[in-house]
Amino acid sequence: MKILKIGDQSPTFEGVDQNNKAISSADFNGTKWVIYFYPKDNTPGCTAQACSLRDGFDALSKNNIKVLGVSADNVKSHDKFATKFALPFPLLADEDKTVIQKFGVWGPKKFMGREYEGIHRVSFVMDESGVIIHVIQKPKTKDHANEILGLLNLK
Repeated sequence: MKILKIGDQSPTFEGVDQNNKAISSADFNGTKWVIYFYPKDNTPGCTAQACSLRDGFDALSKNNIKVLGVSADNVKSHDKFATKFALPFPLLADEDKTVIQKFGVWGPKKFMGREYEGIHRVSFVMDESGVIIHVIQKPKTKDHANEILGLLNLK
C-alpha cells in the first residue's frame, strides 16, 4: 500500500454519491476539501466519524471546506446510512475500489489476530489547487471535524 502524502496532487476521479448523483474531483476545484476513507457504513467507528463530520459541518462550511466520504459500499447502503444519520455531505460509492486504490488506502489489515485486505481509515485535506496539505492516518472518529479545523488553525 503506497498511501499519498503531503505535497502530492489529489488524483482525479469520478463516481456517484448516495443520491446517484455524479461527483468528481473537479467539483472541489478552488476550495479546501477533505476526502475521508472509511471501512463500512453503519459500523460503530464509521458512524461516529460521519456524525462528527455532520455535527461539525457548519463550522467546516463556514470556513469553505467541503467534505466527501468514500467507502466500497454501494449507493443503496450509502443512501440508508446518510438518511439514517442526516449526513449533509456526499458519500462516494466506490464499489470497484478505484478511488480507494488511487489514494493508496487499500491494503493489509489486522483484526483480532486475523489478517485481511481492507480500507484503511485515512483522511486527506486538500488546498484550493488539490494539493494534499494534511494526511490524517488515524482520525479521531468522535472528534474528526474539530481535528480537521485544528490542523487548519480554524474554529
